[in-house]
Amino acid sequence: MEKTAGKPIRCRAAVCRAAGEALVIEEIEVAPPKAYEVRIKILCTSLCHSDVTFWKMPSSPISIFPRIFGHEAVGVVESVGENVMDVKEGEVVVPVFFANCEDCRDCKSKKSNVCTAFGFKTAQGMPRDGTSRFTDSSGETVHNFFGVSSFSEYTVVDIAHIAKISPEIPIDKACLLSCGVSTGVGAAWKVADVEAGSTVAIFGLGAVGLAVGEGARIRGASKIIGVDLNPEKFEIGKKFGVTDFINPKDCGEKPVSEVIKEMTDGGADYCFECIGLASVMNDAFSSCRGGWGKTIILGVEMHGAPLNINTYDLLRGKWIEGSFFGGIKAKTDIPLLVQSYLNKELHLDGFITHEIGFEEINTAFDLLIQGKSLRCIIWMKK
Repeated sequence: MEKTAGKPIRCRAAVCRAAGEALVIEEIEVAPPKAYEVRIKILCTSLCHSDVTFWKMPSSPISIFPRIFGHEAVGVVESVGENVMDVKEGEVVVPVFFANCEDCRDCKSKKSNVCTAFGFKTAQGMPRDGTSRFTDSSGETVHNFFGVSSFSEYTVVDIAHIAKISPEIPIDKACLLSCGVSTGVGAAWKVADVEAGSTVAIFGLGAVGLAVGEGARIRGASKIIGVDLNPEKFEIGKKFGVTDFINPKDCGEKPVSEVIKEMTDGGADYCFECIGLASVMNDAFSSCRGGWGKTIILGVEMHGAPLNINTYDLLRGKWIEGSFFGGIKAKTDIPLLVQSYLNKELHLDGFITHEIGFEEINTAFDLLIQGKSLRCIIWMKK
């Protein structure tokens, strides 16, 4: 890798040139890292629903093409720019979309994981200067995505968006901790602080919802209720600690919240919304227990619909709280999740439903859109 340090690298990337179009494997050029940046050789990556959301989104100030998607990955440090002290060449790292500078007020506080120095941005470009490190074969700029762009054999990531991890964890399992699984487990552990014997209801059993179940299972929750319209998710949920299931279609005229209250003697202690619909957020809030019930919002409401809740319920002690990236501070918490896996506490294998080579990356989109996969591992070299 010393031979490439400080020089541009030509490599393959899956480039999207227009909204909703299939990704095309092209040769691109990846510039050397600037100050506070790291160039990473991606080993494997996976597809998250956020990638699909922005892939479908027509061109706009926050969705610009051509672009390299991907933000859930694991790789090896190829080279570092000036002022990078945290990692060095050859170390295994996980890039993350949510910054953790460790220096701002929020990063130093236990109350928040929202880095105020580098707030979450959906616009293209690197966080410090807004420019891209990618160009295509004709010299045209190829735009960044979420500060990661992992659908490339090499990428450049700001040091605030990188967590160094133990090389002992299998590479494909480490990839899962870059976004979805950390979001769900973190919500159960850090945001809700689920305790032994408590009752939990999870609305939406995608990868994030199942990760909430896994986190609640490890914490010793006595009843973990999964709510989903897809009956196939019910059997899958058992692998992640889900004990009971509700399909809203089977509830007749009875609201889901009433069913949950009957199952939990008055309402779940913790409810998690993992879909991104205001109506479901209301259902989750209605399903939690009066007095101390806590509702955690993980889904992103993409339609701009407002959330309407009964303020009397708030006066009676109910909580509602939003959570980005499950309260996870990447640099300190992802290594702890890695250790939990190595200690055989955190189960990750069940999240991987498919594995494909980089050339087949569009298959991963098909599988996720059709609801056939939780996480599809995309190997750069298979």
